[in-house]
Amino acid sequence: MFIRAGFEISIRSKNETPLLLALSPHSAYPNRILGDPRIHTAPHVHTEDFIDEFGNQRTRLTAPAGDLTLWSDFIAEDSGAPDPVDWTAAQHEIADLPADTLRFLTASRYCEVDELVARAWALFGHTAPGWARVQAIVGWVHNHLTFGYNFGRPTKTALDALTEQTGVCRDFAQLSVALCRAMNIPARYASGYLGDIGVPYSGPGDFCAWFEVYLGGRWYTFDARYNTPRIGRILMVRGRDAADVAMITSFGAYELTRFHVWTDEISAAGTDADRLALLAVRPRTEALVDTRTAWTIAAE
Repeated sequence: MFIRAGFEISIRSKNETPLLLALSPHSAYPNRILGDPRIHTAPHVHTEDFIDEFGNQRTRLTAPAGDLTLWSDFIAEDSGAPDPVDWTAAQHEIADLPADTLRFLTASRYCEVDELVARAWALFGHTAPGWARVQAIVGWVHNHLTFGYNFGRPTKTALDALTEQTGVCRDFAQLSVALCRAMNIPARYASGYLGDIGVPYSGPGDFCAWFEVYLGGRWYTFDARYNTPRIGRILMVRGRDAADVAMITSFGAYELTRFHVWTDEISAAGTDADRLALLAVRPRTEALVDTRTAWTIAAE
């Protein structure tokens, strides 16, 4: 199957404003991409791309005073299979974990693991280690939090979400990450594109956050917001939590004037040239500037 994905984000700045962006497919995204998934600007400004310590494709630029539009538009080929499920995936002893997973066991800016250890063991200490334990955490977070874009804010932590019992998908992911780490399971935050493929239409496009855990010698995807395997994730970023992967980090003030994301399945018929021809015109419907941007665009 083929998925057309992209975004158009417009901002207005009073002064020149340096920006650090995390809005491109991850360097380890395994599927074939048609078109150019890099970040483009209108008007044109100089951009610099680099790979950070988590393998994320980052872009830096300086927004001019006035209006600037950031956009990307590409097509990804996908197997059409849902997220893998393996109830036999085992939890590792700490001593047996690969060294590169250890940083995903401890507290980070938005995941207060040390403050959640007692609560986590009280809730999940009776569960079988491994996949069953992670699924128990996912199910509990899914049921404990009420989703709503008005509940999101850039400074909200896992403990805040637990206490307030509300959040956006970022909060579902971060609370799950913190509880997994409290149970000695490496867990990392992730986000990217996730369209309504194989599920009923849920509204205008947006980016989505989920998380990954290390079980049975590999990383698996879990999603406490939806609590069900989904089709067609296009990974953009991974990190310890959202602080590592804010989509827009600004070093100065700006006003968001347009926010539009698309993630749509397209026909598999025809050739690559036919599919690339679709990119000649960007989608222009269902542009949003509303309360969801409070968490989606994290100016720091």
